[in-house]
Amino acid sequence: MSQSTISSADGTPICYRTSGAGPGLIVLGGSLRASDDYLPLATDLSRSFTVHLVERRGRGASGPLGPGYALAREVDDLLAVQAETGARLAFGHSYGGLVILETARTSPVFERIVAYEPGVPVAPVPTAWMSPYRERLAADDPYGAFVHFIRGSGGAPAFMAKLPYWYLRFALRIGFRGPSWQRMRPLLAANVAEHEQIAAQQGKLAGFAAVKAAVLLLCGSRTPGRSEYAALRDTLIDATLEILPGLNHFGPEGKTAPLVADHARAFLL
Repeated sequence: MSQSTISSADGTPICYRTSGAGPGLIVLGGSLRASDDYLPLATDLSRSFTVHLVERRGRGASGPLGPGYALAREVDDLLAVQAETGARLAFGHSYGGLVILETARTSPVFERIVAYEPGVPVAPVPTAWMSPYRERLAADDPYGAFVHFIRGSGGAPAFMAKLPYWYLRFALRIGFRGPSWQRMRPLLAANVAEHEQIAAQQGKLAGFAAVKAAVLLLCGSRTPGRSEYAALRDTLIDATLEILPGLNHFGPEGKTAPLVADHARAFLL
């Protein structure tokens, strides 16, 4: 992979890595994830596309979130990468999917988009966890902060959300220490800032009817709340929803990335 860096509209450096050959495809990841988490996906897709794997702001060689962080800054970042690469295809996971769809809503730069469980809110977004999460981060207690996220954000299995705070924090400190946690820990501050932006999109679903690109929505059969993606499909003017058996929210990562890549490839080519 070759590495490039461009400047976003506010001067923030945004790094991206390029590999493969074929039509240009931008890959944008989700919250609590860095570009390295999507290397298996990018590698598989690079057999058919020139893949530009973006390191979103607040990560790696890219610049910080910056003061006054908002979803609009991420849109600026994506537009800068698109202008530099000329890519007309895009793949987004989770928050990255929201960034791509928001970009496409206001700027017709993409022809086809694949969004795996994009963070477009349909139901009310839980926010009560954010204040204690920030307090734990300020106290240099990343495990404590993460427990508030797990129990309060609505994405964890029901049994886990019901576990006592002290027990779950202890279990995480003992069992969650590997490379995945080491990559995730520096992203905890960005995580709450990004989820605040998701909450700020509540009630704006109808606006995505302005997206002109063809969209493939993907979600895993093990993901709860799949009706939200059906509502997004029905809002978009040209969208298809596919449910992938056995996958969960993290389908584009690790061993299941090739399956996701196959579905994306069939739609994008």
